[in-house]
Amino acid sequence: MSVARLVASFGGCGFSPLAPGTVGSLAALACGLLLVGHPMILGAAILACCAVGYLATARVSGGEDFGWIVIDEVAGMWIALMPLALGAGRVDPWHPDRIGILWLLLAFLLFRLFDITKPGPVGWFDRRHDALGIMGDDVVAGVLAAGGLTLLRYLVAL
Repeated sequence: MSVARLVASFGGCGFSPLAPGTVGSLAALACGLLLVGHPMILGAAILACCAVGYLATARVSGGEDFGWIVIDEVAGMWIALMPLALGAGRVDPWHPDRIGILWLLLAFLLFRLFDITKPGPVGWFDRRHDALGIMGDDVVAGVLAAGGLTLLRYLVAL
């Protein structure tokens, strides 16, 4: 397996026989737990994932969004986790409590909702047939999930 294929499949997670996008998102959530306590590192990981993911996707996709390419889900999932790493009420994954686990679960569900339903700009990127479209739809889905999560956390804090 080439390095680009290994990156694009997030270490082979994308080759799951069932729901590779969901498996990739769950793997990203598990890895994200290590990063969510460190917002600067999470931010750097998101940027690195987007850059490396774009290059790997451009190399292996040929413009086709194969189901096994899940590095885009990793970038989107980590973006969705960013509100939990910032500001008041940060979620500490090393001291899990019910509320923290619910926020993590909600981040995952919101990201998957926007990734699967592809509203507005998510759908626009999804209709592109290039590496920017493959990475872009999940990045935008992650941004929408992060926005939704931030709004919900604000409303709960009122």
